[in-house]
Amino acid sequence: MHLLRKFSRKVALGISGGVDSAVSGLLLKQKGFEVIGVFMRNWDQLEEQGYCKSNQDEEDAKWVCTKLDIPFKSVNYIKDYWNSVFSELIQQYINGCTPNPDILCNKHIKFGKFYDYAQNVLDCDYIATGHYANCSIDFMKQSSPENRAVHLLKAKDQRKDQTFFLCNISQNALSRTIFPLGNLTKRQVKKIAVESSLKRLADKKESVGICFVGTRSFKSFISEYIPPSPGCFIDIESGKVVGKHNGRHNFTIGQRCNLQGTEKPYYVVQKLKDSQDMHVAMGRDHRALFSNYFETELAHWISDVPRQLVEPVSGVFECEFRFQHTHPLRKCTVMRTNSKLIVNSLDEVSSLAPGQYAVFYLGDRCLGGAVISDTGPSNYILQSNKIE
Repeated sequence: MHLLRKFSRKVALGISGGVDSAVSGLLLKQKGFEVIGVFMRNWDQLEEQGYCKSNQDEEDAKWVCTKLDIPFKSVNYIKDYWNSVFSELIQQYINGCTPNPDILCNKHIKFGKFYDYAQNVLDCDYIATGHYANCSIDFMKQSSPENRAVHLLKAKDQRKDQTFFLCNISQNALSRTIFPLGNLTKRQVKKIAVESSLKRLADKKESVGICFVGTRSFKSFISEYIPPSPGCFIDIESGKVVGKHNGRHNFTIGQRCNLQGTEKPYYVVQKLKDSQDMHVAMGRDHRALFSNYFETELAHWISDVPRQLVEPVSGVFECEFRFQHTHPLRKCTVMRTNSKLIVNSLDEVSSLAPGQYAVFYLGDRCLGGAVISDTGPSNYILQSNKIE
């Protein structure tokens, strides 16, 4: 029998001003926790329209804390976000990759800086967030056992499950994190808000996309940080130039090119190394968009390394993966070398891009994630015998 830590009750709640974190606070209060609401300001978001959304979110967060009768604190992580998340994001775009800022933000800010602040400044026993996810230990009922790994599990609401974005958090942080919404659906969360003092947040518009882009197009936003780098669209079949562009950072694999005067729409299928040129193919179902094989950097495993991948000899590990959080899970096999993972998907996948995260699952467990470094030859290249 594992010994349990003394079941303490003090928790720092990351509060965003939205319905999810607000209801999380309400549920924690109802369970008898001593809750402190903490608003994280990560981006100096005064756009050219002159409206700063984060200011309104902070006011809403204060309102929630007043309604719940809990202390409110605001912390400024703008510099940390710039150094740990945004600078990395820009460099990855310059390199022709497709990064995921939400995964980086969770790792470095919400489950990094905020976790440290809660532990070392507020002297809290736990942190809590409004993510739709679960832990293998229900911290709402008991504390975590000593010397036992805590696993990250899928949420009850599979459509809202956010474990994909949590694939890089540390075991230390996870073992001190409460997800109050893990066993609720979004509909249930809104119902709780409507039936409580938090009704006004039930219909608040949810934030989608990259938080710091605001109402502008991504292309307009990114042009403020990356100068134009002209290149050509090259038809992958004919080798002919079919159009030009102002920088590959404006495109990702599988994105439509909007070229004029073509029989069918063209889509980006490959960004050429050491060049701004990109291969494109006609049609959304072109074989150049599909592959079964890719490589990643070494993975971050949340609780433990799968035994088949433990050094010094690598076996074959069977699991599931996704590289976009809305995509269905796909079965795959994983092998490890000294510096990378080799992943083979049992089904072909479309529009894999370097820089994206492959997140691995085994049943309900989110095991961790790894950055895709090479997508390997497409099925068009393999079928055409065009591998150099």
